[in-house]
Amino acid sequence: MKYQDINAKTIDRWIDEGWEWGKPIPHETFVKAQQGEWDIFLTPTKPVPHEWFGDLCGKKLLGLASGGGQQMPIFAALGADCTVLDYSQKQIESDRFVAEREGYQIRAIRADMTKPLPFEDEKFDVIFNPVSDCYVEEVKPIFRECYRILKRGGLFICGVDHYLNHIVGEDETHIVNKLPFNPLKNPEQMKELMNGDFGVQFSHSLEELIGGQLEAGFRLTDLYEDTNGEGYLHELCIPTFLAMRSVKE
Repeated sequence: MKYQDINAKTIDRWIDEGWEWGKPIPHETFVKAQQGEWDIFLTPTKPVPHEWFGDLCGKKLLGLASGGGQQMPIFAALGADCTVLDYSQKQIESDRFVAEREGYQIRAIRADMTKPLPFEDEKFDVIFNPVSDCYVEEVKPIFRECYRILKRGGLFICGVDHYLNHIVGEDETHIVNKLPFNPLKNPEQMKELMNGDFGVQFSHSLEELIGGQLEAGFRLTDLYEDTNGEGYLHELCIPTFLAMRSVKE
């Protein structure tokens, strides 16, 4: 089985078990967003600054690996024309469920983002991509595809999990892994992931995560760091995530 399929099945099971990032927002949250009271997350604890988005009314927005009925309903409440792409069937079902409940339209597509994206050139004004880089081996092709399908002046807003989470053990108190963390090339790392029920995950360098966007043609306009939200690294205030806003010029 391909690692992408392992991850899709793993996430489907996590959702059945109550995974935090697979719980659709309640009706009350949708109504508050319509009234201008909202927050949205790329990373575990810090909301994305509202000014990163500007006015979303009428904008064509793609939620890339952003299923689950959490972010897309907020964007729809703000007037965006929403499409979501995710490889987890249950995440897609959650977005369809919330859209039907709240009465808005969404194009919900189950597809693998490691493959060419099923959209024409310059289709979207905004791409919103919460942390998902850790589940793919190569990020640069994804950045190139995002650049292709964005309009000139379009926004690429993404969260990434860089390498710190991959070098420490489960208790986060000792460095135990070498980099890069790639279980497809290191059987011991694959064994560690399968034993911990973490799915198939990968580390990425800042050269890949930031340099890869610049190489694709994006201009990075802002970023912030975030922690895991729990655990020893969080207690020490050690950031493990980046949120980035980039523009296609």
